[in-house]
Amino acid sequence: MKGFSGFPDGKQRITPVPNRFFSDLLPIIDNLAELKVTLYAFWALTQKEGPVRYLRLPDFLNDPTFVKGMGPTIEMATDALLDGIERAVARGTFLHINIEAATGKMDYYFLNTEKGRASVEGITRGEWRPMPDQDAPVSLLVERPNIYILYEQNIGPLTPLIADELRDAEQTYPPRWIEDAIKAAVENNVRKWRYILKILEGWRQEGRQEKDGIHRRDSQKNKPQVPDDLKDIIKR
Repeated sequence: MKGFSGFPDGKQRITPVPNRFFSDLLPIIDNLAELKVTLYAFWALTQKEGPVRYLRLPDFLNDPTFVKGMGPTIEMATDALLDGIERAVARGTFLHINIEAATGKMDYYFLNTEKGRASVEGITRGEWRPMPDQDAPVSLLVERPNIYILYEQNIGPLTPLIADELRDAEQTYPPRWIEDAIKAAVENNVRKWRYILKILEGWRQEGRQEKDGIHRRDSQKNKPQVPDDLKDIIKR
Protein backbone atom coordinates (compact mmCIF):
# COMPACT_ATOMS: atom_id res chain seq x y z
CA MET A 1 0.00 0.00 0.00
CA LYS A 2 1.40 3.37 -1.00
CA GLY A 3 1.75 5.77 1.91
CA PHE A 4 0.65 9.37 2.22
CA SER A 5 3.10 11.95 3.58
CA GLY A 6 0.37 14.11 5.09
CA PHE A 7 -0.90 17.61 4.40
CA PRO A 8 1.83 20.27 4.66
CA ASP A 9 1.61 23.26 6.96
CA GLY A 10 0.39 26.60 5.75
CA LYS A 11 -2.48 27.76 3.57
CA GLN A 12 -3.91 25.03 1.35
CA ARG A 13 -5.93 25.21 -1.85
CA ILE A 14 -9.49 24.11 -1.08
CA THR A 15 -12.07 22.35 -3.26
CA PRO A 16 -15.65 23.19 -2.19
CA VAL A 17 -17.96 20.21 -1.72
CA PRO A 18 -21.65 20.74 -0.81
CA ASN A 19 -22.70 19.49 2.61
CA ARG A 20 -25.46 17.41 1.02
CA PHE A 21 -22.78 15.30 -0.60
CA PHE A 22 -21.84 14.00 2.86
CA SER A 23 -25.38 13.78 4.26
CA ASP A 24 -27.33 12.49 1.26
CA LEU A 25 -25.03 11.21 -1.49
CA LEU A 26 -22.00 9.66 0.22
CA PRO A 27 -24.04 7.19 2.31
CA ILE A 28 -25.65 5.68 -0.80
CA ILE A 29 -22.59 5.45 -3.05
CA ASP A 30 -21.56 1.79 -2.93
CA ASN A 31 -18.94 1.72 -5.69
CA LEU A 32 -15.38 3.02 -5.41
CA ALA A 33 -15.11 4.10 -9.05
CA GLU A 34 -18.33 6.10 -8.76
CA LEU A 35 -17.04 7.78 -5.61
CA LYS A 36 -13.74 8.68 -7.27
CA VAL A 37 -15.28 10.19 -10.42
CA THR A 38 -17.79 12.13 -8.31
CA LEU A 39 -15.10 13.67 -6.12
CA TYR A 40 -12.92 14.31 -9.16
CA ALA A 41 -15.78 16.18 -10.84
CA PHE A 42 -16.09 18.54 -7.85
CA TRP A 43 -12.39 19.35 -8.18
CA ALA A 44 -12.20 19.50 -11.98
CA LEU A 45 -15.16 21.86 -12.30
CA THR A 46 -13.45 24.37 -10.01
CA GLN A 47 -10.59 24.48 -12.53
CA LYS A 48 -12.96 25.62 -15.26
CA GLU A 49 -13.88 29.21 -15.97
CA GLY A 50 -17.07 30.90 -17.02
CA PRO A 51 -20.68 30.90 -15.81
CA VAL A 52 -21.44 27.48 -17.34
CA ARG A 53 -19.14 24.68 -16.26
CA TYR A 54 -19.15 21.11 -17.51
CA LEU A 55 -16.83 18.20 -18.10
CA ARG A 56 -16.30 16.21 -21.26
CA LEU A 57 -15.32 12.57 -21.37
CA PRO A 58 -11.74 13.52 -22.40
CA ASP A 59 -11.47 15.63 -19.23
CA PHE A 60 -11.63 12.37 -17.30
CA LEU A 61 -9.71 10.15 -19.71
CA ASN A 62 -6.85 12.53 -20.49
CA ASP A 63 -5.80 13.13 -16.90
CA PRO A 64 -3.01 10.55 -16.40
CA THR A 65 -2.73 11.07 -12.64
CA PHE A 66 -6.43 10.45 -12.11
CA VAL A 67 -6.67 7.53 -14.53
CA LYS A 68 -3.66 5.84 -12.96
CA GLY A 69 -5.51 5.65 -9.67
CA MET A 70 -8.50 3.90 -11.23
CA GLY A 71 -6.85 0.55 -11.93
CA PRO A 72 -3.58 -1.41 -12.22
CA THR A 73 -3.58 -1.30 -16.04
CA ILE A 74 -4.75 1.34 -18.48
CA GLU A 75 -7.46 -0.98 -19.79
CA MET A 76 -8.81 -1.79 -16.33
CA ALA A 77 -8.54 1.85 -15.26
CA THR A 78 -10.47 3.04 -18.32
CA ASP A 79 -13.19 0.44 -17.79
CA ALA A 80 -13.53 1.42 -14.12
CA LEU A 81 -13.65 5.11 -15.01
CA LEU A 82 -16.38 4.65 -17.61
CA ASP A 83 -18.33 2.45 -15.21
CA GLY A 84 -18.01 5.07 -12.47
CA ILE A 85 -19.29 7.81 -14.78
CA GLU A 86 -22.21 5.63 -15.91
CA ARG A 87 -23.14 4.94 -12.29
CA ALA A 88 -22.95 8.65 -11.40
CA VAL A 89 -25.28 9.44 -14.32
CA ALA A 90 -27.70 6.65 -13.35
CA ARG A 91 -27.76 7.88 -9.75
CA GLY A 92 -28.48 11.43 -10.87
CA THR A 93 -25.24 13.01 -9.64
CA PHE A 94 -24.20 13.84 -13.20
CA LEU A 95 -26.44 15.13 -15.97
CA HIS A 96 -25.33 13.72 -19.33
CA ILE A 97 -26.01 15.12 -22.75
CA ASN A 98 -24.62 14.04 -26.10
CA ILE A 99 -24.10 16.74 -28.72
CA GLU A 100 -23.47 16.23 -32.42
CA ALA A 101 -20.56 18.35 -33.65
CA ALA A 102 -18.51 18.63 -36.83
CA THR A 103 -15.93 16.25 -35.36
CA GLY A 104 -18.56 13.76 -34.20
CA LYS A 105 -20.60 13.23 -31.07
CA MET A 106 -19.29 14.60 -27.78
CA ASP A 107 -20.39 13.66 -24.29
CA TYR A 108 -20.88 16.46 -21.76
CA TYR A 109 -21.43 16.07 -18.03
CA PHE A 110 -22.91 18.63 -15.65
CA LEU A 111 -23.35 18.37 -11.91
CA ASN A 112 -27.02 18.01 -10.96
CA THR A 113 -27.27 21.51 -9.53
CA GLU A 114 -29.63 24.35 -10.37
CA LYS A 115 -27.10 25.78 -12.84
CA GLY A 116 -26.37 22.35 -14.28
CA ARG A 117 -30.05 21.61 -14.86
CA ALA A 118 -30.60 25.03 -16.45
CA SER A 119 -27.62 24.51 -18.75
CA VAL A 120 -28.86 21.12 -19.97
CA GLU A 121 -32.35 22.53 -20.53
CA GLY A 122 -30.84 25.41 -22.50
CA ILE A 123 -28.95 23.01 -24.74
CA THR A 124 -32.06 20.86 -25.23
CA ARG A 125 -34.07 23.92 -26.27
CA GLY A 126 -31.31 25.01 -28.65
CA GLU A 127 -30.56 28.19 -26.72
CA TRP A 128 -26.81 27.56 -26.59
CA ARG A 129 -24.16 24.97 -27.34
CA PRO A 130 -20.74 24.31 -25.81
CA MET A 131 -17.83 25.47 -27.95
CA PRO A 132 -15.31 22.60 -28.23
CA ASP A 133 -12.48 24.88 -29.33
CA GLN A 134 -12.79 26.75 -26.03
CA ASP A 135 -12.53 23.63 -23.87
CA ALA A 136 -9.25 23.53 -22.01
CA PRO A 137 -8.09 20.24 -20.48
CA VAL A 138 -7.52 20.03 -16.76
CA SER A 139 -5.27 17.64 -14.91
CA LEU A 140 -4.35 16.86 -11.35
CA LEU A 141 -1.09 18.31 -10.07
CA VAL A 142 0.83 16.23 -7.62
CA GLU A 143 1.33 18.29 -4.49
CA ARG A 144 5.02 18.29 -3.66
CA PRO A 145 5.85 17.59 -0.01
CA ASN A 146 7.66 20.36 1.82
CA ILE A 147 11.33 19.82 2.52
CA TYR A 148 10.79 19.06 6.22
CA ILE A 149 8.58 16.07 5.39
CA LEU A 150 10.96 15.04 2.61
CA TYR A 151 13.91 15.14 5.00
CA GLU A 152 12.15 13.06 7.65
CA GLN A 153 11.00 10.48 5.12
CA ASN A 154 14.38 10.04 3.44
CA ILE A 155 17.20 11.24 5.68
CA GLY A 156 16.35 11.04 9.38
CA PRO A 157 14.63 12.64 12.39
CA LEU A 158 13.97 16.37 12.18
CA THR A 159 15.86 17.79 15.15
CA PRO A 160 15.60 21.50 16.08
CA LEU A 161 19.12 22.05 14.70
CA ILE A 162 18.27 20.40 11.37
CA ALA A 163 15.00 22.34 11.19
CA ASP A 164 16.98 25.57 11.53
CA GLU A 165 19.37 24.40 8.81
CA LEU A 166 16.49 23.58 6.49
CA ARG A 167 14.89 26.92 7.20
CA ASP A 168 18.12 28.69 6.27
CA ALA A 169 18.42 26.57 3.13
CA GLU A 170 14.90 27.58 2.08
CA GLN A 171 15.99 31.21 2.17
CA THR A 172 19.08 30.48 0.06
CA TYR A 173 18.12 27.81 -2.49
CA PRO A 174 15.04 27.10 -4.63
CA PRO A 175 12.84 24.30 -3.20
CA ARG A 176 13.52 22.15 -6.28
CA TRP A 177 17.27 22.31 -5.59
CA ILE A 178 16.80 21.06 -2.03
CA GLU A 179 14.51 18.26 -3.18
CA ASP A 180 17.03 17.23 -5.86
CA ALA A 181 19.89 17.31 -3.37
CA ILE A 182 17.97 15.09 -0.93
CA LYS A 183 17.19 12.72 -3.78
CA ALA A 184 20.89 12.63 -4.74
CA ALA A 185 21.83 11.85 -1.14
CA VAL A 186 19.39 8.93 -1.11
CA GLU A 187 20.66 7.63 -4.47
CA ASN A 188 24.25 7.79 -3.20
CA ASN A 189 23.23 6.25 0.14
CA VAL A 190 24.73 9.23 1.97
CA ARG A 191 21.92 10.30 4.27
CA LYS A 192 23.67 13.22 5.91
CA TRP A 193 22.71 16.88 5.96
CA ARG A 194 26.34 17.94 5.46
CA TYR A 195 26.43 16.02 2.21
CA ILE A 196 23.18 17.62 1.02
CA LEU A 197 24.48 21.06 1.90
CA LYS A 198 27.73 20.41 -0.01
CA ILE A 199 25.71 19.50 -3.09
CA LEU A 200 23.70 22.73 -2.82
CA GLU A 201 26.81 24.84 -2.32
CA GLY A 202 28.41 23.21 -5.36
CA TRP A 203 25.39 23.91 -7.51
CA ARG A 204 25.32 27.53 -6.40
CA GLN A 205 29.03 28.02 -7.14
CA GLU A 206 29.17 26.15 -10.43
CA GLY A 207 25.69 26.96 -11.67
CA ARG A 208 22.89 24.69 -12.81
CA GLN A 209 21.30 24.34 -16.20
CA GLU A 210 17.67 23.47 -16.83
CA LYS A 211 17.25 20.62 -19.29
CA ASP A 212 14.08 18.64 -19.97
CA GLY A 213 12.62 20.01 -16.74
CA ILE A 214 15.51 18.72 -14.61
CA HIS A 215 18.30 20.81 -13.18
CA ARG A 216 21.75 19.47 -14.12
CA ARG A 217 25.33 20.43 -13.41
CA ASP A 218 26.96 22.37 -16.26
CA SER A 219 30.25 20.55 -16.31
CA GLN A 220 29.75 17.55 -14.00
CA LYS A 221 27.90 14.28 -14.31
CA ASN A 222 24.26 14.26 -13.34
CA LYS A 223 24.95 12.24 -10.22
CA PRO A 224 26.69 14.41 -7.62
CA GLN A 225 30.07 13.19 -6.43
CA VAL A 226 30.95 12.72 -2.79
CA PRO A 227 32.90 15.78 -1.56
CA ASP A 228 36.46 14.96 -0.51
CA ASP A 229 36.01 16.35 3.00
CA LEU A 230 33.10 13.99 3.62
CA LYS A 231 34.59 10.75 2.33
CA ASP A 232 36.11 9.93 5.69
CA ILE A 233 32.74 10.03 7.48
CA ILE A 234 30.64 8.27 4.91
CA LYS A 235 29.96 4.59 5.38
CA ARG A 236 29.12 2.85 2.17
